[in-house]
Amino acid sequence: MKKIDGHVHTPFCPHGSSDALHEYAERAIRLGFTELTFTEHAPLPAGFTDPVPDKDSSLPLTRIEQYIHDVQEVKKEYSKDLMIKLGFEVDYIEGFEAATASFLDEYGEVMDDGILSVHFLLHRSSYYCLDYSEEGFAELSRLTGSPEKTYELYYKTVERSILADLGKYKPKRIGHITLAHKFKKLFPAPEWDFMTVSRLLELVRKAGYELDYNTAGLRKTNCRVPYPYEKAAVLAREMGIPLVYGSDAHIASDTGADYETYEEMVIK
Repeated sequence: MKKIDGHVHTPFCPHGSSDALHEYAERAIRLGFTELTFTEHAPLPAGFTDPVPDKDSSLPLTRIEQYIHDVQEVKKEYSKDLMIKLGFEVDYIEGFEAATASFLDEYGEVMDDGILSVHFLLHRSSYYCLDYSEEGFAELSRLTGSPEKTYELYYKTVERSILADLGKYKPKRIGHITLAHKFKKLFPAPEWDFMTVSRLLELVRKAGYELDYNTAGLRKTNCRVPYPYEKAAVLAREMGIPLVYGSDAHIASDTGADYETYEEMVIK
């Protein structure tokens, strides 16, 4: 079985590190991975204002050609030891579907892989970043009415992302489907969480999509579980949904992090 890390960021990420592409590749090789996908945050659509304080959520459009060039170069450099794929983590943003489809139409042909994720939530004509900080989650929960309402808004947006028509290059892997759990020790998940996630998994199955089995949550102080959490991951596996391991590394040393959890939950 191939050992794949399908969700890795790069020095092109404004909120990541300056670790070079070759550092990620060499760590992957040392850990016995045979395949790695660089999935940098795709540029946010024109007209959308990044709601985080430093406006650093994504790769700037002005750097996209350099990103593509550099990943293609490292693909060639390590081709004997590691299959490297060029990808993007594309944000689904409610109301910006046409702009996102346009981006994918333009760059889809160079993409070997991709992830479709939800980070930004629309509430009463304004956008908020779900996972930026615990303070941001608390503020959004105040605006929505409760943490439960914030979970609900997140899952509704994920549902829209699964069903959205984003053209023929729409990524077929849904990113960190239970990201709302990032601060769950402070804002516990609602009782209905698993039932709602189960319905989303049925939509994923019907669409023939994959799931990002994202271990970043294990490294978050107020989470300590992967996305999706164990019960949901087991259900996804039973439903025949492919779960693709992703470290969501933003520093080279996190490449392959917590792969053993994926082995125990998914491969067993």
